[in-house]
Amino acid sequence: MKIIIPLAVIAVISLIMLMSCSSIPKGAVAIKPFDKGKYLGNWFEIARMDFRFERNLNNTTANYSLNDDGSIKVVNRGFNYITSKWSEATGKAKPAGGADEAKLKVSFFGPFYGGYNVIALDEQYKYALVAGKNLKYLWILSRETSIPDDIKQKYLGIANKLGFNTSALIWVEHNKKQE
Repeated sequence: MKIIIPLAVIAVISLIMLMSCSSIPKGAVAIKPFDKGKYLGNWFEIARMDFRFERNLNNTTANYSLNDDGSIKVVNRGFNYITSKWSEATGKAKPAGGADEAKLKVSFFGPFYGGYNVIALDEQYKYALVAGKNLKYLWILSRETSIPDDIKQKYLGIANKLGFNTSALIWVEHNKKQE
């Protein structure tokens, strides 16, 4: 019995981790075909759903580069306007679907992965709509600090149809004075 209970706990935790790493909101579809090489580089966060790891951050960016093992290095950075300090987190992304599918799993905390799903992307890889594992995680990204209104409205429409509460989005400020 002393061995069965710990093994059962490990099995349940493993199952939860496996289910969470490749999740995508119901009805959402990751972009396919997806060229991760074209996606690499610097992205500015235009809007996001609020969550604790990015709370009070502006000037937020995500930089993606290739690791030697083929995974993607993720560096998220932002300026905390409450503490007046920069915050940075480095993680790793791996495919959670096919090699040509924009369905990834990302981790900033060891073995714990969360869904990262590019669900809308323009042909030039300048603007992206990214969903997490559920309706609590959504980002609008751009290669520049702003996004054209037609792209913004298109991405908001996609998110609304999937059930995201887009009125809860935080619209990120990009202030050059803090950079």
